[in-house]
Amino acid sequence: MAEEKKHKLTREYLKSLEDELYDLEVNKQIQNSKDIEAARALGDLSENAEYDAAKDEQRDIAARIQHIKSILGNYEIIETSGDGSTISLGSTVKVRDVELKEDYEYKIVGSVEASILENKISDESPLGKALIGAKEGATVKVDSPAGILKYKVLSFTN
Repeated sequence: MAEEKKHKLTREYLKSLEDELYDLEVNKQIQNSKDIEAARALGDLSENAEYDAAKDEQRDIAARIQHIKSILGNYEIIETSGDGSTISLGSTVKVRDVELKEDYEYKIVGSVEASILENKISDESPLGKALIGAKEGATVKVDSPAGILKYKVLSFTN
């Protein structure tokens, strides 16, 4: 049986997962149990929207706890690699879309931490893969459904 791939996490994300797990197990589950009891006290469970909502929340909390525990059970901390002369996992990179002439800034993280809303891209994404190992001033090509996209590396920090 092949060994499962480790989740790559920054120290900040690890801390946020640990904090979220604590909150879910200590606060959210207790409050949810109280919500279920209060809804049960209202009577007929077959037409009790409060009870249904509380049970749905209970399921969601349990699923999130299980997901976080699976990540925390198999992770490695991202340490900036390389000598600092090239982009690596953990780097924050400023790039320019060559065609659109628009600038973007991304942090390259592991896939579990990736969030386009927070400008965090996975090292496994097409752009993340293209940027790893690149130097300042380089132009990288990214194969996308829209065709080949080109990005110029303006700067980066490790």
